Amino acid sequence: MGKNQSRTPGRDVRGGKGRGAKPAGRPGGAVKGGKGKFSPRPSGKFAAGRGPQGRKGSRPDGQRFSRPMSDMVEGRRACAEALETGVPLRRALVAAGEGAQDQVLASIVRRLEAADVPVEFVSKARLDSMSSHGAHQGIMVQSRPFAYADLSDIIRRSGEGDALVVLLDHVTDEGNFGAIVRSAEVVGAAGVVIAKARSASVGTAAYKTSAGAVLHVPIAQVSNLATAIDRLKDAGFWVAGSTEHARQDVWQAPMGGRLCLVMGSEGNGISRLVREKCDFECKLPQRGTIESLNVAQATTVMCYEWLRRSTEAQGGA
Repeated sequence: MGKNQSRTPGRDVRGGKGRGAKPAGRPGGAVKGGKGKFSPRPSGKFAAGRGPQGRKGSRPDGQRFSRPMSDMVEGRRACAEALETGVPLRRALVAAGEGAQDQVLASIVRRLEAADVPVEFVSKARLDSMSSHGAHQGIMVQSRPFAYADLSDIIRRSGEGDALVVLLDHVTDEGNFGAIVRSAEVVGAAGVVIAKARSASVGTAAYKTSAGAVLHVPIAQVSNLATAIDRLKDAGFWVAGSTEHARQDVWQAPMGGRLCLVMGSEGNGISRLVREKCDFECKLPQRGTIESLNVAQATTVMCYEWLRRSTEAQGGA
């Protein structure tokens, strides 16, 4: 099939028997795929926008934001790390009188003031009442609400050519989430999609483990992951589910082109409804005896396999 041909309705050219069919003997709808590059999913008009190649800098203008979230960060080390990793800070609360006698605390206050973060000196009793665990060490900072993108922003950013979108099915550990965002940004993904409920979101830990990548790749929170997948399919994306239950490994799976990579939660993997939306599934090959890589490590491997395929398809550029 030629690169620009649309697939035949009712037949999945990636090796299955159509999106609705399930091969006998395997629950969840994984289909066995072949090698090589497949034609993009037909989508009609794509929204205008630049693809992931050459993408740098901030999010596109005009995006819409979901319900904001804010964080209270407490403790000297945590507050210093928030400054170092670029967490946007709304204000700092410092125990009155301690800064003059404590050089470490005074140093943090000077750095906050240099970063134009408003510093408010309050009583220790107030900090005690606000602290979640009583170990504020005389300082707390409040981060600004994170500006989430809309899914349409990610689709627009993906352009019409090869693009990667990473969709997380209720990954709950913020450290894993931040590491995944970092990998997605490094390979030039168009965006990351997460659920609004029962899912890790952008907080201080995500800023830290992403090395600030959360500021450079659009992250969309959605109410329904299955609906988000349908919208990505309409925009020409094939949907790959990463699961240990897959019959084919990532080396044989068609991982190039316009790809939505679905990664499951740490404990339960990909949910049944989301698995049924996947066009194909794949897993990482292994020779060792432990169960598998964690979700952040596995996502990195999958992202780089997409990058390798995409680069080869573009002549190694």
